[in-house]
Amino acid sequence: MDEYNQLPQGGEEREEPQAPRRPGAEIYEWIQLFLGCVAAAVVVFNCVARLTRVDGPSMDNTLQHGEIILLWSLGYTPEQGDIVVLNKTSVLLPDWNEPRAIIKRVIAVGGQTVDIDYASGTVYVDGGPIDEPYLPEEMYLPFAPTMQQTHWEVPEGCVFVMGDNRNNSTDSRDMQLGAIDNDYIMGKAVLALWPMERFGAV
Repeated sequence: MDEYNQLPQGGEEREEPQAPRRPGAEIYEWIQLFLGCVAAAVVVFNCVARLTRVDGPSMDNTLQHGEIILLWSLGYTPEQGDIVVLNKTSVLLPDWNEPRAIIKRVIAVGGQTVDIDYASGTVYVDGGPIDEPYLPEEMYLPFAPTMQQTHWEVPEGCVFVMGDNRNNSTDSRDMQLGAIDNDYIMGKAVLALWPMERFGAV
């Protein structure tokens, strides 16, 4: 038998001894993993999607005060019927203590016209009535003088928004707010997350 092909005594190959790990190496690897996850979460929740909380009753009963919802932001283009969150920080309405983000439904986009017939409670876009099964009750003419206009032409690059709870909503009908520039749109509401009994697509 060729002596160079013989196995060491015991018939098993010997394993090369591994160098001992430096003290704290495992902790360092965990820290790297944690920081990587944090960085990924920051990118996702700033550029792709984000969480927000419904503030106020203006979207009852579609969305309720205190609900946590997921917004989609990446590549979003507003369309009629979408529910969006608007960061209108340049407006401070009289009953607000500070500027705030608001959540509303897109009724019309740039280039369209909006007319409201309060006698019948109907909203018209480009002359045609829109179907709104989500409204909780009949819409009445607001008491506030700043909300009694009935015809609007939506500028390009803007959206006309209204709350589903029309009789308790400050929205584009108010001349202090008006049509919203698309740059103020934070994202489209796609999923209700909390409370669990409200979980589901928006």
